[in-house]
Amino acid sequence: MSVRDPNPVNARNPKRVAIVIANPAISTTTGWPVGFWWSELTHPWFAFTERGYGVEIFSPDGGKCEADALSDPRDPSGYSDTDLISLGFIASPKLMALVEATRPVADIDVERFDAIVVAGGQAPMFGYDRAETLQQIFVAFHEAGKVAAALCHGTALLRYARHADGSLLAAGKTVTGFANAEEDFADEATWAMGALERGKHLMPWRIEDELKAIGANYIQAGLWRGFAVRDGNLITGQQNFSGTETARLVCEALGG
Repeated sequence: MSVRDPNPVNARNPKRVAIVIANPAISTTTGWPVGFWWSELTHPWFAFTERGYGVEIFSPDGGKCEADALSDPRDPSGYSDTDLISLGFIASPKLMALVEATRPVADIDVERFDAIVVAGGQAPMFGYDRAETLQQIFVAFHEAGKVAAALCHGTALLRYARHADGSLLAAGKTVTGFANAEEDFADEATWAMGALERGKHLMPWRIEDELKAIGANYIQAGLWRGFAVRDGNLITGQQNFSGTETARLVCEALGG
């Protein structure tokens, strides 16, 4: 007896996903260069392309993007050295070229894509308040009934994304994002290394606090657990270990 695939792939009309990564920025709290997080790009990329989806990479301003060092499997810290998916992506000149020459989000034609996925990293916390075109396009996907997804610090976008009437897209929605407990962990680790003065914080504000403040129903699964949640066509992932979970919900929402 054959088993019907509940999410069949249509090779003649593949789903199309726009993944947005952050442009390089400078942290206003530490003065360090910050960027996007590798696994939040590569794990969704792998999940989507494995299903035959068409995937394109964008950034708010376009051009070359840089990743946070700790997200690189080759980094001497060894923090991400088990991330073989990212390592494989980085080893491919063809795929790396996509990161080194991203297209600006202004080039995203909402009608051409079925979903948008906004990856995180530290840079969104220092630039997405000014990324007005990205904010507008994210809302346009949601209002068109298409999938609008963000994960980790990429959910910083939800602090600013508003409908035309001024109401916040995330207000009243069940969402997740980088948790306070994870921010505490990151701060403590940085203090312990002597890389940050005790009492100072890596981030200028906190995702969990702000999502709650704007009226979203914020939930999380615990420290460093892969987790994503769907509320209608809005999908959010908790942190850098949640790329696959986020992609899975996107695929389920697209039904193919």
